[in-house]
Amino acid sequence: MTTPTMTIPTQRKPLRLKRMRKRSAQAERSLFRILLRDKVGLAGGLIVVVVALAAVLAPLVAPYDPTAMSEWRLSSPNSVFLLGSDEAGRDLLSRSIYGARTSLTVSITVIACAAIIGVTLGLLAGYYRGLVDNIIMRFMDVLFAFPTLLLALAVVAALGTAIENLILALVIVFIPTFARIARSAAITLAQEPFVESARAIGARDSYIVFRYILPNALAPIAVQVTISLAYAILVEASLGYLGLGVQPPAASWGAMLASGKAFVEISIWPSLVPGVCIFITVLGFNLLGDALRDSLDPRLRSQA
Repeated sequence: MTTPTMTIPTQRKPLRLKRMRKRSAQAERSLFRILLRDKVGLAGGLIVVVVALAAVLAPLVAPYDPTAMSEWRLSSPNSVFLLGSDEAGRDLLSRSIYGARTSLTVSITVIACAAIIGVTLGLLAGYYRGLVDNIIMRFMDVLFAFPTLLLALAVVAALGTAIENLILALVIVFIPTFARIARSAAITLAQEPFVESARAIGARDSYIVFRYILPNALAPIAVQVTISLAYAILVEASLGYLGLGVQPPAASWGAMLASGKAFVEISIWPSLVPGVCIFITVLGFNLLGDALRDSLDPRLRSQA
């Protein structure tokens, strides 16, 4: 008697992976088309790119050393100093470019650390719920109880004005926002059938959280990153204005505003130039964040 044989569909898994990759590529093209249609978002992205390039290439694009002093004090824009000079005769254009490097370095470092810590805590709180959720979120509530700038001021005043302390203060400020967003997404996604299926086959909790829940929660997290970057620039500039940010002679937009206010009746340029830089950079990140939020909306993507 011949034993019947069974044909194993060895091509099913490769075909499934191929289809998933095809759908992912189609979704990326759809997202890119929506972003291209949003002219305001493109303008915001262009602003962010220009500011980032200026910060990265500061030694190459800045016409002068930002700490070099001259006899041209509080001068208006001219052929020597394109945006004028400050009370010490330093070039405002060069100091603004290096100020962009300071603001972006601090802001990107802060938001990257805050996002990693906050998202991890939020995912754990939303996935496990119960005691873990209560402990993590009550601690986040304590941080939320303090006004953002006041909490940052307290940390910097207690630890000192070193740039490491400034970054630490801002990381503490931004962690709760990312934790709440990740927790909300984790609570919703933990009830989805694909997560329950992963549990049924014995997948580890860490695998489920970072393989299934985190990728599906990236959309709101990405939007929050762009918005938080804009806010971090404002907070860093505020601390610099109060003398608790990056210390002179290093260039900082907030410190430039603070030093320029004493001479505003003589020359507006030392205050106007850094103020415009802060405004344009924050505007660029906000416009980019709005465009990213709209492009990640499933209802809009389905129309692309």
